[in-house]
Amino acid sequence: MKVIVGFSRIFIGIFFIISGLIKLNDPIGFAFKLEEYFGPTVLDLPFLMPYALGISIFVVVFEVLLGVFLIIGYKPKFTVWSLLLMILFFTFLTFYSAYFNKVKDCGCFGDAMKMTPWQSFWKDVGLLALILIVFTQVNYIKPFFNKFATTIISLLSFIACLWFGYHVLMHLPAKDYRPYKINSNIIDNMTVPEDAPKAVQEFTWTFELKNGEQKEFVTDGSYPNVEGKYVGVEVDIIEEGYEAPIHDFSIEKDGEDLTESILMEDNLILIIAYNLEKAEANGLKVIKEATDKAIKNGYTVAGLTATGPEEVAEYKSAYNLNFDFYFCDETALKTIVRSNPGLLKLQNATIKQKLHFNDIDQLELPVVERKPEPKPEPVEVTDVMYFVDDELVTQDMVDAIKAELIESMEVIKDSVVLKEMNATEIDSIVKITLKK
Repeated sequence: MKVIVGFSRIFIGIFFIISGLIKLNDPIGFAFKLEEYFGPTVLDLPFLMPYALGISIFVVVFEVLLGVFLIIGYKPKFTVWSLLLMILFFTFLTFYSAYFNKVKDCGCFGDAMKMTPWQSFWKDVGLLALILIVFTQVNYIKPFFNKFATTIISLLSFIACLWFGYHVLMHLPAKDYRPYKINSNIIDNMTVPEDAPKAVQEFTWTFELKNGEQKEFVTDGSYPNVEGKYVGVEVDIIEEGYEAPIHDFSIEKDGEDLTESILMEDNLILIIAYNLEKAEANGLKVIKEATDKAIKNGYTVAGLTATGPEEVAEYKSAYNLNFDFYFCDETALKTIVRSNPGLLKLQNATIKQKLHFNDIDQLELPVVERKPEPKPEPVEVTDVMYFVDDELVTQDMVDAIKAELIESMEVIKDSVVLKEMNATEIDSIVKITLKK
């Protein structure tokens, strides 16, 4: 039993330290996961959502410390009781999520290792068994060091955890496990290979036969050849297919998808602010300075946010931001960078730099050659061009306009002006403005 307790003690301690440090590396990400658990579709505890970040930091620091305490033998009864209560809570939570299919990823190891709720539940069951061993045999847990050394190690561990948590909050995670890490290509991570495995699905169709009996027919998706009245269908996923690392990212403006055209810019600065109303004021100020310099040095600058257009206009005016914002899903923006606002420097969709607003001074902005604006196609019309309310029309259409409908008419014959308008092959332009 002494050997079993010793093994369990070391294994549990290391497991809790690793699990806690991975989440402490990204406490904002764990806070987002807690918000999902606190949401109406899971535990429905909305009053806890504003405190998600504080709870996140407390839980992960406590998790690391319990692992340290167990290994060095600091306050064994307090430690094993805390471990037991914690694992009982998380076992219940993962079972609830798995059984009712509430959360797809438990967040136990952050973005470093994805686990389904069922996988996480059985992992917690295994840990629970080991913790019950050390709980019932707590007398076998003896300190490795004297009381003073044990206390010093515990205190230093606590201080180190607080420092590390504060550091990643004020900057960015020390290790980035997400598909938006530096040197990753966003478009490549959005692409599904042609030979990628497809999802295996099972369709259970219910029909009411002529005799009034309801009968089920199972297919792989094809509609069954049955003489009867269709009642309904249920779809079960037997095997998950390949899912691209990035599958919820898009850049939109007025309903138009501009993702590829913007990402493929040679020198692009993306400003990420998932919610401008929650963005740090100091962050927006330094973003203003950085983007002004970027534009001056030849870079294309674009903002991504899930904030509505009216609020965007207010913030652009308030901070005098000299670039346009595009719409992007809030969850995707939270995943890209743990800073509101944050900044990405890209080259043809490849991320070259990712910065918290506190680290904007590290942004590298060497002067680059600005991409020339595309020139309009030369006008093929000769002699005279006609415009009605700035729309190019034919002479026949102009002749059909009644005189009383015309507000004003302008004739342009100046060769210099015509050359600027790329209309060198014509003699004049006639601009007609109609009455409203």
